[in-house]
Amino acid sequence: MNKLSRPVLGIIGGGNMGSALVRGLLAGDFSAEQILIVEKDNSRIAELRREFANVEVASKLARCDSVVLAVKPTDVVEVCGNLVDAGVRQVLSIAAGVKIATIENATSGKVAVIRAMPNTPALIGQGASAMARSASCSDENIAWAKQILLGVGTVVEVTEDLIDAVTGLSGSGPAYIFLLAEALIAAGVQQGLSEQVSGELVRQLLVGSSLLLAESSETPAQLRKKVTSPNGTTAAGIAELVSKQFAEIIASAVGAATARSKELGK
Repeated sequence: MNKLSRPVLGIIGGGNMGSALVRGLLAGDFSAEQILIVEKDNSRIAELRREFANVEVASKLARCDSVVLAVKPTDVVEVCGNLVDAGVRQVLSIAAGVKIATIENATSGKVAVIRAMPNTPALIGQGASAMARSASCSDENIAWAKQILLGVGTVVEVTEDLIDAVTGLSGSGPAYIFLLAEALIAAGVQQGLSEQVSGELVRQLLVGSSLLLAESSETPAQLRKKVTSPNGTTAAGIAELVSKQFAEIIASAVGAATARSKELGK
């Protein structure tokens, strides 16, 4: 795909996720001259200018066609008040819990809105994002938002009522994996391994298993069965997990996170 021409894309909010999106854009179809980072914190502005030497970083939004909202949820309405005057026609919001209707009301319904929920692996270009469109969005708007999110991983489209479920699953999911890693490392130490050896084994265990799952055409259940010989060591471990209701525990965790996301959205 050819480099996109102007107008400028504004990234409002230069925090970790906003910076990750900029890195993804620069590695893809955007040139540095097409991006404007808007950040109100002066110390953060200096950091961003060092990291993105060829990208304009400013404290105010200049006139542009498209914007990514990567600000704190409490700042969204205030920021949106300036978008229409800046000529913005489409917005991709990654502000957690902020509904499409809130942004539409703040922009008097004059802006096409896409709401997205990325997760923290986006910081290394391996994110899992879901996006939902407003009623006014065209296929062109969706293609634009998808292009941005693909710069930091994968993206699926859902209806907005499912964004809370996405939050409970993939949004909070990295923390579940890290908790699992903690537990596995501790279990290895309990069985006599040093923390260093156990940590190294677990890190590679998760990396290797994830890559195998991602690259295989088989389902997780099929891959699990290939590791689990009848009456073998893995079968013994799996039986213990099943007896402790492992699947039910995971379902409860995702359910609790989803419910909390719905509460925060109110």
